[in-house]
Amino acid sequence: MKNTLRTFVSSLLVAGLAFALAPPALAQAPQAPGQDKSVSVGKVEKKGKAPVSKEILRVKLPKPIEATLDNGLTVMILEDRRFPTVTVSLNISGAGGLYEPADSPGLAVMTASLLREGTKSRSSKQLAEDIERLGAFVSASSSLGSAASQVTASGLSDNMDEWMALMLDVLLNPTFPADELAKLKDRQKSGLRQARTQPSALANERFNKAIYRDHPASRTLLTNAAIDAMTSEKLAAWHKERYVPQNAILGIAGDVSAAELLPKLKAWFAPWQKSDLKENLPPNPVPATAKKIYLVDRPNSVQTTITMGNLAIDRRDPEYPAMVVMNRIIGDGPAARLFINLREEKGYTYGVYSGYTALKYPGPWSASGNYRTEVTEGAMTEMLKEVNRLREESVPDAELEDAKRAIVAGFALSLEQPNTLLNYAIVRKIYRLPADYWDTYPAKIAAITADDVQYTAGKYLNPEAMQVVAVGKGSIIKAVLEKFGPVEVYDTEGKPVAAKPAPAPGN
Repeated sequence: MKNTLRTFVSSLLVAGLAFALAPPALAQAPQAPGQDKSVSVGKVEKKGKAPVSKEILRVKLPKPIEATLDNGLTVMILEDRRFPTVTVSLNISGAGGLYEPADSPGLAVMTASLLREGTKSRSSKQLAEDIERLGAFVSASSSLGSAASQVTASGLSDNMDEWMALMLDVLLNPTFPADELAKLKDRQKSGLRQARTQPSALANERFNKAIYRDHPASRTLLTNAAIDAMTSEKLAAWHKERYVPQNAILGIAGDVSAAELLPKLKAWFAPWQKSDLKENLPPNPVPATAKKIYLVDRPNSVQTTITMGNLAIDRRDPEYPAMVVMNRIIGDGPAARLFINLREEKGYTYGVYSGYTALKYPGPWSASGNYRTEVTEGAMTEMLKEVNRLREESVPDAELEDAKRAIVAGFALSLEQPNTLLNYAIVRKIYRLPADYWDTYPAKIAAITADDVQYTAGKYLNPEAMQVVAVGKGSIIKAVLEKFGPVEVYDTEGKPVAAKPAPAPGN
């Protein structure tokens, strides 16, 4: 019976807990627009309100047990004995792409990608076989423009010592084999080719460059040259310098006893030596002061992908709860204004959404959607109209209450998952938020007024400084876009396209 349970739970861990082990939810982003070519509109019907009473949701989230090891590693343990599983998430600040040298983009991404591809005592194949044998999951990740890298693991509680040994081997003893690096380079180049065929990736690349400009968060896609420049020696040097315990948070949730686990953690992580490295953020990005439109000319497109937005808020801003409510009203879901207007009423698209990125530095608020080419002008007009309406008009009470109720209901449902609770605790630690931040979060949302929403929209949504990216058929949509402001044209490789000279007089 025990073996049967182990097999069943192990399959769930490998298939499903990879999602639960994602890095802490440090930001919210717009839902990626679909790639549909036609629109079949079905009316959104509101059948009822979110099931939350008018009383403010009062919660007291279980607090993880915290400790700091001798090497400076912060440990957070959340005991939950309902299931015989454990999840582990190691967040290493200062090891993400945000800190890569300007001439070496991709160091963080490729270092994390190769951690599991060979250690001093195990080959890539041996690691994979050992992880599978234990019914465990071990992974590492990072991304361009991020502040941190992550190493994550999960497995059954009764063999935790064994799969934690594999995670530690991956973390502390990677060798970055040349043959595995060559395979990774091939995969990265293949992924880059694929990305450059996708309107959403092209829009994201150009939008980030428009928003962040020279800030390292502007990087979203590598180049073949950057990929080719990576060597095992460079990756090993980055790992040695940046993967340090004093800048890391180790979160553990599940079927564990903190009293029994802490002595083990001290022994397991003792070889990981601290350094003098501190996380020093680059200067904040400077917001644009004028509206600008960027056209990525994709001659074969049958639709236009539009992303618009501007630099907005960081995660520690006291106006963050108001941003959550404001975004819910304008574009966070099918009951929001953008969706109702552009899909339900106009039939321009299958979906349009908004979101925001809020980190240790200001990130953008943005709205995105895919539209039929012939309605590009109408889509631009209506998206800007909704931005202005939120800035200029007070939100009706019923709409505001619906939005707040839905946010609180979603938060309440999320509290059922121990991994989510742990992620909340890690977010609070990363951003140095008050100890009762999440306990009081529902009350903060409930306290947002229509004036707060209008003020936040007026402060953070600026149509006069909006950066707009349109990916589509330039021969048709360039003239349309010029009605809204000056247009710069780029090709699908991210290179500027020179404007054609005006014809000589008399020609």
